[in-house]
Amino acid sequence: MKFKLIVSSALAAIVISAQAATENAAMPAAATNTADSMTALFGDPDIVKGDGFTIKRSELDQVVSSAKANAAAQNQELPAGFEASVLDQLISIHLLLQKATDDDRAAGKADADQQYAALVKRFGSEAAFQRQLLAVGMTEIELRAKAAQEATAKAALKRMLNVTVSDTELAEYYTNHPADFEVPETARVQHILLMTVDPSTRPPTPLSTNMIALKRERIDELLKRLRNGEDFSTLAKQYSEDPGSKDNGGDLPEFPRGQMLPEFEAAAFSLTNNQISDVVTTVYGFHIIKLLGKKPAHTLTLTEKSQTTNQTIADELRDALINGKIRKQAPDFIKQLRTEDHLEILDANLKAEDDALAAAAVSQAASADSSAK
Repeated sequence: MKFKLIVSSALAAIVISAQAATENAAMPAAATNTADSMTALFGDPDIVKGDGFTIKRSELDQVVSSAKANAAAQNQELPAGFEASVLDQLISIHLLLQKATDDDRAAGKADADQQYAALVKRFGSEAAFQRQLLAVGMTEIELRAKAAQEATAKAALKRMLNVTVSDTELAEYYTNHPADFEVPETARVQHILLMTVDPSTRPPTPLSTNMIALKRERIDELLKRLRNGEDFSTLAKQYSEDPGSKDNGGDLPEFPRGQMLPEFEAAAFSLTNNQISDVVTTVYGFHIIKLLGKKPAHTLTLTEKSQTTNQTIADELRDALINGKIRKQAPDFIKQLRTEDHLEILDANLKAEDDALAAAAVSQAASADSSAK
């Protein structure tokens, strides 16, 4: 689906897509706890204060450093102004937490638990997800706490704005946006990977010619053993060099065309159920792929369950439409809360960045209004 739920920034900071997870197989970030290092060097001053709360430098640094580690794992860079955007989110969360009720906190915990379960499923196993958390320097407890805070803030915002979506609005959106509910053909596979690059370098550098030749001999031998009837999961756990899938017997999350490396994708979709491929060569190494099953392209109905959230598509769509309304109304509401709670940004540089972010938002809104007319 092309519509998306609002995703917690704490979760977004550590999540990589199934494509990135596979294309960067066995390539965890060499994470260092930069947030702790900064705190040790410069202390942990308050950078924001409002009625009933403060935000410390370490809170901002932790989210930013996790996002940097995640971006580095994908050979990407964070956009300009990212720190100011994170601070704006943290301010909004704290302002809303001051208004949260017990019902908001219960809804937030349930939402956060659901998001966590969906992420574990996306990574294929609890172990694979824990490795990703480790790579970006975050613990499960920290992640769950941040996610619960943000989900609670979202629940409080939804309640205070009193945003609803009627059944008529829901049906109209579904009827008028058929492409949003088209699901492409997908495949689910197991694979064994022997890497021909060094994953600790950025970008990954090729292994020696002799080592690559040795890896080729090993993968050919593994293919023979599979052809002779040995269990794929057992061999994947023993020999695969993809840490994101080896503990799960080489299982990868279900994927559509366009997410995997071209050679990997072409081989996967050409197989029949339970068929094992020949050796497939990609920029990361030698793969053997077993097709577990394919799902044909289809159109989602409102009554069926989502694979990611376990909600019905109707409920997921309703949440998305509500979130769309919230996004439109939230900026003015948060601006009002900033005034009411006497918000101050104590760090001069962050104050300047926050002012620039606010000015850009006003300009963007004016431009959107002009285009609409």
